[in-house]
Amino acid sequence: MNAFSALTLAALALAPLTSQALTLNDDFSLDMTLGVVSDYRTRGISQTLGDPAVQGGATLLHSSGLYIGAWTSNVDFGGGFDTRQELEYYAGYYWQATDAISLDLGYIKYDYPKNSEFNLSEIYAVLDLYGVKLGASYSKDTPNFFGEDQDTLYTYLGYTIDLPAEVGLDLRFGRNDVNDPAFWSASGDNRESYYEWEAKLTRDFVGVTWGLSYVDTDLSKSECSSWYGYDDLCSATVVASATKTF
Repeated sequence: MNAFSALTLAALALAPLTSQALTLNDDFSLDMTLGVVSDYRTRGISQTLGDPAVQGGATLLHSSGLYIGAWTSNVDFGGGFDTRQELEYYAGYYWQATDAISLDLGYIKYDYPKNSEFNLSEIYAVLDLYGVKLGASYSKDTPNFFGEDQDTLYTYLGYTIDLPAEVGLDLRFGRNDVNDPAFWSASGDNRESYYEWEAKLTRDFVGVTWGLSYVDTDLSKSECSSWYGYDDLCSATVVASATKTF
């Protein structure tokens, strides 16, 4: 399925859905999302060999700010790996001081059926100050090149801007740092971190949030290939998306 047909199917599937969260009682509500992207990118790196992905999730929220949920997407790591799905289970606490200030703290577990060697967990924190987001995710069991657990730290700075015509602009600049040498260049040098960035335009139409992103990293083709096995998963790309929250 190419990106155009995937997004067309998403439009047909998502448009009839309502846009309100499901209120269970005075204390609990359920938020659900369903979407499609032309390329599933995580921290600048494709998780589907550049192919589209269908994604969905559900979050149970309590009026206290506590929440728990799950999210899934298809993946394709190539190289003979069998897994075709990523499952995420998370729980956290969302504290909102004002409409412009909030803090999100939580834990997330990543599970890859048929290839458990990719499984890992993270703790995360996101501080939102008047549209400026400061985020960090830390893991102590991310598998390295040799299949051994290592520490990783991902940090990012983001900003959300409201543009004319009800268009939103989300900006992010992040740094992914691993404990062990990971990215080798053609000259034989290696480094333990890389930078990634994204600029995303969004607009709501017929109850669906449509997005168009520019995503890139500072990894060279040889550095990308040395870690991920392919040299074109870290390069600049444009990602189209359609997401429905209900």
